[in-house]
Amino acid sequence: MEKSKAGTALPPNTDLFPLPVFHHARLLSGYNSFLMKCLIGLLLPLWIAACTPAPPPPDTLVIAVETGPATLDPRIATDAASVNVCRLIYAPLFRRDAQMRLVPQLAEKLEMKDPLTYVITLRRGLRFHTGAPLTAEDARYSLLSIVDEKSASPMKTSLGEVADVETPDPLTLVVRLKKPFAPFEAGLTFGIVPHGAGKELARNPVGAGPFRFVSYEPGDRLTLARNPDYMYGAPRLAGIVLKIVPDETVRLLELKKHNVHLVMNPITPAVLPWLGAQNGLVVKDGAGVNVSYLGFNMRDPALKNPLVRRAIAHAIDRRAIAARLLKGLADPTETLIAPPNPYHAEGLSQYPYSPETARRLLDEAGYPDPGGGRPRLTLTFKTSKNPTRRTQAEVFAENLARAGIALQIKSMEWGAFFSDIKGGNFQMYSLTWVGIADPDILHFIFHSSSIPPAGANRGGYANPALDRLLEEGRSASDEMARKRIYGEVQRLLAEELPFVTLWTGRNVAAMDVRLKGFVIYPDESLDSLATAWLEKGE
Repeated sequence: MEKSKAGTALPPNTDLFPLPVFHHARLLSGYNSFLMKCLIGLLLPLWIAACTPAPPPPDTLVIAVETGPATLDPRIATDAASVNVCRLIYAPLFRRDAQMRLVPQLAEKLEMKDPLTYVITLRRGLRFHTGAPLTAEDARYSLLSIVDEKSASPMKTSLGEVADVETPDPLTLVVRLKKPFAPFEAGLTFGIVPHGAGKELARNPVGAGPFRFVSYEPGDRLTLARNPDYMYGAPRLAGIVLKIVPDETVRLLELKKHNVHLVMNPITPAVLPWLGAQNGLVVKDGAGVNVSYLGFNMRDPALKNPLVRRAIAHAIDRRAIAARLLKGLADPTETLIAPPNPYHAEGLSQYPYSPETARRLLDEAGYPDPGGGRPRLTLTFKTSKNPTRRTQAEVFAENLARAGIALQIKSMEWGAFFSDIKGGNFQMYSLTWVGIADPDILHFIFHSSSIPPAGANRGGYANPALDRLLEEGRSASDEMARKRIYGEVQRLLAEELPFVTLWTGRNVAAMDVRLKGFVIYPDESLDSLATAWLEKGE
């Protein structure tokens, strides 16, 4: 079935089988009926061929993905599919490399004249996919459209309070802030759009990245072509096709048959040995920055007691879950700032698996063993209906039962579940923070002023000492000072445990052996496709 440019279904093409043919077919019999069957037999393959998308041209990479992007406007992209595609189409002033370092992209350099003034110099000769020059005025427009008070951009808070933006010449952008905001530079990773671009970008994007937009049929596929004028050299791939295949089994079978070249997260850990045994495929994994955690309601009479939270931390066998349930695709951690991040702190408080220690802590917290096999404490754990999440919850319940804590699991549809979490309607839950880059995100998660709707402090944690550190981190411009401050923040959080951080997920990719130069980035981005290539088959 064809689809219109807007992605809506068109009526089936009836030109291949003219209605009079079928009308007369009902009147035929005997020999004429036999001839009609032959005619249909000849025409059917042609009809199937006409309805089947043409195979992609050589050197085009086909990626099977679970869902397509919700938007192609980089200013409002939040879901992983949208963010990854936008990073291929658009170019930012700065980007994160494979080591999570901030490196120049469109920008040639950045100078901080004083704590309130930043001067950004653009590279010369920049152009959008249309051929139009990309200038400081485009960068100014992009930034202001994000920080505008009416903007729905999720990146607004990452740029601080912008007072003014000037463009003294086509290559220079001067940004003045209302107050010092150290994470400002880290927030300059949004894609630059043409001056005046509006909502049309969501479906017809124009950027300056390594690949240009060709077409998008929601629910089916998105097609990109190489940008021959890309500032860092034309990609070796002729293009990229994102084939939307919601069912994981179908995605992996398509990969096995070499109808697609690459499948990335999510891949069920249990199927990895089978994938690795297939001819012509290779499975790779790499350190990630997505951190799963247990969240607590700090207003709850039991959970506001730090001894209870520590008991829970000791009762969860994180290493066994990571090794067995997650098949080694997770690394236990004590902080939301993952090891690939340069702000990751070492030497934090540890909570090794120990039911005995958990029971002792519960004794100290005033929850002695009542005897008779009864639990010391009963808690409710909310989770989504995702099968993996549900299985993890059941393992948590088994672990906690050994320490004398009964965990009642309430599995909910995603919308209702997340609504409860955002509203503080929970005792315990588990989620994953995705792609944390700058540690200022901890202000959004744990500062006492960040209780929803002002932030993501959903458990109502409040600690004046932590608040002071988070505010100091926002104003400290020296890199070493920021590392020291956020090291202290992580140490305090590891002691207080408003979250029990569980593990950092490892990114995994199954790919055709002919795909070369593809690097698994910690944040799951597809940026390395700008320099990857497909070797010729035999």
